[in-house]
Amino acid sequence: MAFLTRDRISLFAGGLLAMGISATAYLMMNGRPADAATIGEKAPAFEERDSKGQVLKLSDFAGKTVVLEWTNDGCPFVQKQYNSGNMQKTQDDAEKDGVVWISVISSRVGTQGYVSGAQADKLTADRKAHPAHVILDADGSMGRAFGAQTTPHMFVISPDGKLAYQGAIDSMATTDLADVPKATNYVAAALKAVKEGKTPDPAVTKAYGCSVKY
Repeated sequence: MAFLTRDRISLFAGGLLAMGISATAYLMMNGRPADAATIGEKAPAFEERDSKGQVLKLSDFAGKTVVLEWTNDGCPFVQKQYNSGNMQKTQDDAEKDGVVWISVISSRVGTQGYVSGAQADKLTADRKAHPAHVILDADGSMGRAFGAQTTPHMFVISPDGKLAYQGAIDSMATTDLADVPKATNYVAAALKAVKEGKTPDPAVTKAYGCSVKY
């Protein structure tokens, strides 16, 4: 067994940072489990302000399917999904089916991805995104309640308020845009299952991406 010296560990960590990947994100991609809300049980209640200052509660969307998308515009894994148009298409298809899509920014003040309300709205417009709301969770309370670990990290809540899916947006844990068409879109599949009254399969996948900047 090869042992890592301090220099080798530093080089390894430096290499991850050079790729825009934190050590936490690397471990998530390699199977480290995330503490998260429980599939099949009621999703954590939340009461947060969105980018326009409106107070949103999960109970506001009772009877509707809700998608929560943890995002950070500086993360290369998020950029892959938006630069390819995959996230926008998934949002658009969901919206057409009456799904409430909420993007959540849990970056604390002064960290990568933190934005003001006005900046969040400009970002939504610039990348032609289609969330119904963008929640600003700078204190990280909502992110921690759901166990959001990476950006992106996706959660699907069924109309009865129970968590139906949590994990990755898709099956290709890379930053390569060319991988998007080859990937299985787990969120789209979960939404289809919920619409048909079925249990998503898989209901849990390994989240991958940059660590949420709590």
